[in-house]
Amino acid sequence: MMTSQVADRLVELCRRGQFEAAQTELFSDDAISIEPDEAPIEVAVGIAEIRAKARGFMSTVEQLHGIAVSEPVVAGNYFTVSMALDTTLKDRGRVLMEELCVYQVVGGKIVTEQFFYSTE
Repeated sequence: MMTSQVADRLVELCRRGQFEAAQTELFSDDAISIEPDEAPIEVAVGIAEIRAKARGFMSTVEQLHGIAVSEPVVAGNYFTVSMALDTTLKDRGRVLMEELCVYQVVGGKIVTEQFFYSTE
């Protein structure tokens, strides 16, 4: 798949809340996920660690009220989307979480993802 096709498919799956399906279908087995400093897990290496990180986050979610994902912006083998999750977290109550997500695609698979958001 071309970068634009990977980007469109990721957006489609994320808008449906199918994050694990997106990882299974679109990520390289040795992908790297990078979070901001002070995140509970700053770097996850490999699809198993990335899935575990995502499952850990989802275990903190009491209710998911809505997901908004922008159209992707593609440049070469990179693309970015903004994502917002309207959630009720078990320990914090209702929170709107907004982030900028940057992905690198090599050989039709996502090899890196990096998230930018406030940790305050």
